[in-house]
Amino acid sequence: METSGRTILSHPKFALTIERLCYQLIENHDDFTNTCFIGVQPRGTDFANRIYQRLSQLTDISKVPTGILDVTFYRDDFRRSGKILAASPTEMDFLVEGKDVVLIDDVLYSGRTIRAALTALSHYGRAKSVELLTLVDRRFNRELPIQSEYNGITVDAVDEAYIKVYWKEIHGEDKIVLYPNKI
Repeated sequence: METSGRTILSHPKFALTIERLCYQLIENHDDFTNTCFIGVQPRGTDFANRIYQRLSQLTDISKVPTGILDVTFYRDDFRRSGKILAASPTEMDFLVEGKDVVLIDDVLYSGRTIRAALTALSHYGRAKSVELLTLVDRRFNRELPIQSEYNGITVDAVDEAYIKVYWKEIHGEDKIVLYPNKI
């Protein structure tokens, strides 16, 4: 694990942030009758799993459709990387037609990933509404007019800075780290 960064959120505040977001979802979606959850590949899926696990403990959401969506080839900058890209799997066995979609990603940066996700999502029908749930909002780095309805923390950092979310299930501990440059 990298050590050159500065931890900006760790346990127990990390757990409290997840808890707050879950209660906001419960408050706004009640029994989740017409709701579906979609994690944005690759890093939004870990966050989506954590949200779904905690909501399962708080309320019965066993019948709420959940999926993961890859946006690799929907991005407007995918040809600029200079390397061959490999898509992550999309696992959506339902349509979003007429549903209230909660789109979940870990970090909202420029807004380009979410714009790509909205385009990809349109292949699964016309949603009644789409809300964005993010763990970290880098609000001063937005290139597109996109904002999250549910936000864990807001981080103001220079463009060169990089934020990485570490998950207990994968990395051994829950924390958010701010690095001076992309790692």
